Amino acid sequence: MKPVIVVHGGAGRIFKEREEGSRAGVARAALRGYGILKQGGSALDAVEEAVRSMEDDPHFNAGCGSVLNEKGEVEMDAIIMDGKTLDSGAVSAVKCIANPIKLARLVMEKTKHMLLTDRGAHLFARAMGIPETPGEKLITERSRERWKKNLEPDSNPEEFQKDLGTVGAVAIDSEGNVACATSTGGLSNKLIGRVGDTACIGSGGYADNHSGATSTTGHGESIMKVVLARLILYHMEQGLSPEMAADTALDYMKTRVGGLGGVIVVNNSGQWAARFSTKQMSWATVKDDQLHYGIYAGERHTKSVDEALTFESEGF
Repeated sequence: MKPVIVVHGGAGRIFKEREEGSRAGVARAALRGYGILKQGGSALDAVEEAVRSMEDDPHFNAGCGSVLNEKGEVEMDAIIMDGKTLDSGAVSAVKCIANPIKLARLVMEKTKHMLLTDRGAHLFARAMGIPETPGEKLITERSRERWKKNLEPDSNPEEFQKDLGTVGAVAIDSEGNVACATSTGGLSNKLIGRVGDTACIGSGGYADNHSGATSTTGHGESIMKVVLARLILYHMEQGLSPEMAADTALDYMKTRVGGLGGVIVVNNSGQWAARFSTKQMSWATVKDDQLHYGIYAGERHTKSVDEALTFESEGF
């Protein structure tokens, strides 16, 4: 099997001044994940590395750069899933962790559980030796300004929810195993303790070697209502291509509950798709040593992996 990785940096609205950084961020994440796959590494390692890269990038609403809850704090959710065994690990409402995706994987591999939340996740992180990151270090000036603006009496909650930015990755490795990973800071000015779709298996992501893997982004409550990730895999199990399965599920979510979002998909034969019903979604994929990436519908830039790695430090 030829390895493939697909990543997204969130569906919604990407402001002009952030487009270049978003393109570069997803391209860099895809290249890092693909580097693991190219050396014979696992899909699990590849998606974790790709998501970790975006958690460290302040352009995205995950890890450093996460939006703030109603009290001005960062609370994050993440999930990872192994398509070979259907094992999954997730964390929700976690604070002071630089890379929630790493903690989610430890939940999968070091506990008998699938989801740890809030204080329990914090205690588990400490037991696993994951260093605490002061909450202030995860807060960017942009997130703080956005939080303050949303506190104003005349602010429009629906408007700020369009600018989402959840990150995710799906991959298939040379052994034919698939995996998914998703990480987010959630909705700006959300209630304390709010958990969205990301940490919920079948909503924020799903992976099964029998069909494929997907990671979702968009309005979390809508995604949960239709269990979007599992719905996409169901359509693929009925014979639809990744692109058709994604479009069918996104259309259902829009018509049934009025929700917009985006998805990345890879099936068990290595076909992939990056689809969205929002105005934009940053995405990138590497297959056959070719990097493809874009933000707008119909936009697709292509570079060889060697060329992309050469110019990585200069942007894309």
